[in-house]
Amino acid sequence: MADFYQTGVIATFHKLGIVNLEKIEAELTWYTQGRPIALVLPSLYSELEGDALKGIVRELKEVKYIKEIVVTLGPASEEEFRHAREFFSVLPQKTRIIWNTGPKIIEIYRSIEEADLPIGEPGKGRSAWMAYGYILSQQFFHEIALHDCDILTYSRDMLARLCYPVTNPNLDYDFCKGFYSRVTDRLHGRMTRLLVTPLIRSLQKIFGYLPILVFFDSFRYPLAGEFSMDVDLARVNRIPGDWGLEVGVLAEVYRNTAVRRVCQVDIAENYEHKHQELSPEDASKGLYKMCIDICKSMFRTLASEGIVFSEGLFKTLVATYVRTAQDMLKRYEDDAAINGLFFDRHEESLAVETFTNGIRRAAEIITEDPLGVPLIASWDRVTSAIPNVLNVIRETVEEDNK
Repeated sequence: MADFYQTGVIATFHKLGIVNLEKIEAELTWYTQGRPIALVLPSLYSELEGDALKGIVRELKEVKYIKEIVVTLGPASEEEFRHAREFFSVLPQKTRIIWNTGPKIIEIYRSIEEADLPIGEPGKGRSAWMAYGYILSQQFFHEIALHDCDILTYSRDMLARLCYPVTNPNLDYDFCKGFYSRVTDRLHGRMTRLLVTPLIRSLQKIFGYLPILVFFDSFRYPLAGEFSMDVDLARVNRIPGDWGLEVGVLAEVYRNTAVRRVCQVDIAENYEHKHQELSPEDASKGLYKMCIDICKSMFRTLASEGIVFSEGLFKTLVATYVRTAQDMLKRYEDDAAINGLFFDRHEESLAVETFTNGIRRAAEIITEDPLGVPLIASWDRVTSAIPNVLNVIRETVEEDNK
């Protein structure tokens, strides 16, 4: 039977039967005449050489309803930037490349820092944030969609389904997050399966009913990098600049819009992209670092909601998490068995142990410094401090792309 079950407090839109892509795209083309969409692609230069991004570009060539594509490029030399411009020049839509390490954009970052506003560390969060600034500068777009550039199973119906709930005025959601299955010959998505969901449910066991925890637990895949949002959210949201980005975005969405205007949509039967190493011996990289950053973001979000953390509470949380994660691990093992999938119990258990250490490390950091590194400033705050900044960003990007 098709899965139409609604869970949690946000609307869930499932993939029921065969998708009529032509109908959805025709509707999007009609609606975007008055509600234009900008697509943001955070890309590393190395991804230009991979099969995933080449496939994404092939699919995007057929998309008629996207008014502009903004590629926000990671660290790149001038030669690499020029190559990126040539690579994306095949797209029929208006396309702009943001050269985040170019001298003119660096100067903009510097001027914002000189106004005592946080811009975070270089990475996906900051790159996406600068793309939002460029889109806001045009005062034209109704919606921003974003997805990663390493999706091996990309097809254009993913983008159509992602954009539809925010674009269609009859639905009129402010924020839509994608979700999907991540299965090959085994279950993937360890960060969601073995860290985020058990951690949220452990916090619920300890604190009882908290609306924000119910909100987080309502997402089928809270760490998915694919979403669409009303452009005004891009103006007011503050976001983390580290691996806590996805959790931080959800926290800001919870803060800045009504829960009834948030939804999630099934965008793919299966989703495959590059996999991070666990790195259990090194907390500075891989899933271990990701775990620490996610936990820090989660704890600071809850602290801002009035939750008081203490050393004893963190010890209780670790013990509760271990028990909850082990119980869920058994469910995943049984799920894999009934579907004939490979399941490495040792590797899964090692992931839980690594994430347990990550929770402990995040707890230590929060105890020592409850506020930590500030979130990247919202664009309404930046424009208040530097009124002409968006015009400068627009002129800089246009000049770089000549």
